[in-house]
Amino acid sequence: MSDDDLHDIPGTTVFTGEQTRKGYQLNQFCMSLRSAANRKRFLSDERSYVDEWPMSEAQKQAVLTRDWNAALAEGGNIYFLAKILATDGTSFPEAASIMTGVSVEEYTAMMIAGGRSPQGLRSIREGR
Repeated sequence: MSDDDLHDIPGTTVFTGEQTRKGYQLNQFCMSLRSAANRKRFLSDERSYVDEWPMSEAQKQAVLTRDWNAALAEGGNIYFLAKILATDGTSFPEAASIMTGVSVEEYTAMMIAGGRSPQGLRSIREGR
């Protein structure tokens, strides 16, 4: 499977080696939130705290605006981004509903029913 194939999956950011390198500092920032003292510092002045990290401005904005899809696109790994969710008291279903554009109830029901249907648009290139 080529990189082009990985980028052809609608609605999916595949966490490749390239994404790992791109998101390294963003994910390190997220890991800093394991510490209660760092969570307190972050929540008291978010901009100042993210500015301590050598992230791109796009990564910082994704964090500050809690734009989870942008954070993924900027190399964030959902397991690391979960540290921000926990800091905010946001559940994963709440974040996933924001990311997918459906209500928490709709998202939860979909997951209980087995997840998204594999039917439908499976290729960005073929959907054009």
